[in-house]
Amino acid sequence: MKNHMKIEFSSISQNESLARVAVASFISPLNPTVDELTDIKTVVSEAVTNAIIHGYEENEEEKVILECSIDQSQIEIIIEDFGKGIEDIEVAREPLFTSKPEWERSGMGFTIMENFMDQVDVQSKENKGTKITLSKQLTSTKAICN
Repeated sequence: MKNHMKIEFSSISQNESLARVAVASFISPLNPTVDELTDIKTVVSEAVTNAIIHGYEENEEEKVILECSIDQSQIEIIIEDFGKGIEDIEVAREPLFTSKPEWERSGMGFTIMENFMDQVDVQSKENKGTKITLSKQLTSTKAICN
């Protein structure tokens, strides 16, 4: 069974938890393992935080778009902003790179995303925004939504 959701929310830090819970709730019929669920919530958190902090520089007027699709036990998550964009994606994917070196944060989380997901695709254009597509095949075979 294919299923899809799409939500749009304000670019404020509190909505990072909304995004995590929305995706976790949406995929719950697939009966993910605790580890899978934790991994997915973590990558959603990283990508949404990047959109808010790096893409929009915490401009609360802007919107983040979150989409999630399920096809059997395959999930795809898309987080998109229309902010600053990433000047050099390969440099941004380095473990400790950040566009905010003055903050006490380590990196933009791409290494985490790559370790927790099967596939991570980053598309970005300066001053047009960034779209991160995250894919994972869940190991659970007892999907309730079949």
